[in-house]
Amino acid sequence: MNGNRESEIFINRELSWLEFNRRVLDLSREKTVPLGEKLNFAKIYCSNLDEFFMIRVGSLYDQTLLKNEYRENKTGMTPQQQLSAIMPKVAELQGHCDKNVEKIFRKLWGYGLEKTHFENLGKERENFWKKYFLRELFPVLSPQIVDRRHPFPFLRDREIYVGALIKEGKNEDALFGLIPISSHLERLITFSDGEVISYALVEELVLHFAEVAFGKANVLEKCLFRITRNADLSVEEGMFDQDIDYRSMMSELLKRRRKLAAVRLQFFGTPPPSIHSLLLEKLVLPSKQSFVQTSPLELSFLGTLADRLKSIGGPDMFYPVARPLLPPAGYSLHRDVLRQDVLIYYPYHSYRPFIQLLNEAAADPDVISIKMTLYRVATESKVISALIDAAENGKEVVTIVELRARFDEQNNIDWSRQLEKAGCTVIYGFSDYKIHSKLTLITRKRGKKYEYISQVGTGNYNERTSELYTDLAYLTSNQEIGEEVAAVFNNLALGRLTEHVNQLIVAPLRFKTVLLEEIREEIQYTRAGNEGRVILKCNSISDKEIIETLSEASIAGVPVDMIVRGVCCLQAGLEGLTENIRVRSLVGRYLEHARIYAFGQAERLRIYIASGDFLTRNTERRVEVGIRIDDADLKKTLSDILDMQLRDTVNASLMREGNTYEKIKVGKDERFDSQMQMYPYLQAELASLAKPVHTEKETGTAPSENGEECIPRRSFFRKFLARLFRR
Repeated sequence: MNGNRESEIFINRELSWLEFNRRVLDLSREKTVPLGEKLNFAKIYCSNLDEFFMIRVGSLYDQTLLKNEYRENKTGMTPQQQLSAIMPKVAELQGHCDKNVEKIFRKLWGYGLEKTHFENLGKERENFWKKYFLRELFPVLSPQIVDRRHPFPFLRDREIYVGALIKEGKNEDALFGLIPISSHLERLITFSDGEVISYALVEELVLHFAEVAFGKANVLEKCLFRITRNADLSVEEGMFDQDIDYRSMMSELLKRRRKLAAVRLQFFGTPPPSIHSLLLEKLVLPSKQSFVQTSPLELSFLGTLADRLKSIGGPDMFYPVARPLLPPAGYSLHRDVLRQDVLIYYPYHSYRPFIQLLNEAAADPDVISIKMTLYRVATESKVISALIDAAENGKEVVTIVELRARFDEQNNIDWSRQLEKAGCTVIYGFSDYKIHSKLTLITRKRGKKYEYISQVGTGNYNERTSELYTDLAYLTSNQEIGEEVAAVFNNLALGRLTEHVNQLIVAPLRFKTVLLEEIREEIQYTRAGNEGRVILKCNSISDKEIIETLSEASIAGVPVDMIVRGVCCLQAGLEGLTENIRVRSLVGRYLEHARIYAFGQAERLRIYIASGDFLTRNTERRVEVGIRIDDADLKKTLSDILDMQLRDTVNASLMREGNTYEKIKVGKDERFDSQMQMYPYLQAELASLAKPVHTEKETGTAPSENGEECIPRRSFFRKFLARLFRR
């Protein structure tokens, strides 16, 4: 690689992420997206941005406090330079968000949902809202005044406040008054007025009647504001004490999270200068990290409006219903895996067969143990229930619970207690590495022989997100793979990393090295005059060594197609550096979460699925597990899935120069939605089977165990996926 131009191929991670969130925001104004879904995409954009400030900006803020100046290893930017580049981008995006939300409000009005604007109330409405305020809100509000006897209070993370300058009695100096809008208050207030449903936000109502809340004080100026605090906590310092209770430490850290430094200040409307400067001073924030917006300070209420829209809108207000398909009655995933390997593709397949597999294992007298890694699970988890049943039935149940799963810490703490209470062995993982792998191992003993059923997946054991995220799960009864999975679990229990594996790839020791070897093999193959090929589908890529190796592949003439949903720190299309690399992002109805890595073509095809992306944290700081898929039919299936996504013209945006993305524009007849096209292909395949197609709504319950063998020679899932894209 040309050392003088090496830096050209890199994009700053934070700026790349902001471009990803722009693509999410764009769906809230996309003409082809139904109105109800636009509400949800705007809500997701806002939630994403909150988390970005809490984690990514919070981390950069911490780095600015270090004595030694840290530079990002690809672009060479300091933390301060990154913060300076981030804030104008955020301000620009906020402007787009304000316009999108205003358009959404106008469209909702056309369906009989009218937002209340308190600055334009008539006399009758004014009286109505004042009575409501006095009856429902005034008794539970807690106005505060900051003076010499009452110091400036701690402002809670992501809560909304009314700020006011007030005068009391004959005091010449104005005082600062606060009214917290507690998150316990019902934020969205609705009432029906004939054919129109009016809705109002509680913070705007309290702002309007702030004078009443402060009593006799004279309110000079007032505004709404909200702060976001750093939530990037490190637990490493607590791990040095080997006698520490890890779960108690995590609980304490969660309490500390609420009191960390402010990283963003938002105002609804232009704030009074005196309040603006006071808050910046008290929060120790630079002015560039404060933002003025015309849309509400937080958009989670749009989800409630979307629910209301379902009751009054037509069928075109939301995406058509698409439920996961169930296999024919009598199907048993357990029996199927004993015959051959199985590939399940969520959300197109139901999660029920996997739950059924766990329940059968929990009751099977031949099953002696179930082992599973748990990163994020549902709040009401059938997976956990099955594990508890297994433990109560005398099985050895070992769970590797990652308490540091961001924002799921408390949920995991609660579940770990229940698992331990039921008699499960709960292991909390390493001090230096998060355990992000998605592994299950069911061990049966028949006589003196042990038999394994192994599952290696790309997604969490979470029934709820399996309906929203696209993920793959590979199940096998292959003895060699079972022994490798067993070795990984044993190493995790002993706090050791795994290096010596054959079909598995296990980070951090034997994950990136394998994938780099595969890329380099394609480089050598192409340099020898042959046609190499690399296709990578992942959520994000930032690993410097992988990016440099992909550039080497491009220079050697290897065609590289990358399907990267989120962060991509590689700039595609640079002449002489990355001109043979094409990057596309798929953002649509489902969150693309599956990772598929393919190298070579035809009989040379080597293909992997994995829990880990190409972020440095995945390749070097986490325990990730993937597997090479050797079965010819399953390889064909995965290859066809990649081909389908490379032909997508509905959800795809192509990377252009300068970290920009352009939506693919085609005629109506050329539109191809890789996500929705899965369903007709699946239905056509299932229609050819002897048994009828069932959806979850039609069956209502999981398939019965009392039935004939529905597919005697081929796996149900494997068969229809193997034929899925045949032309």
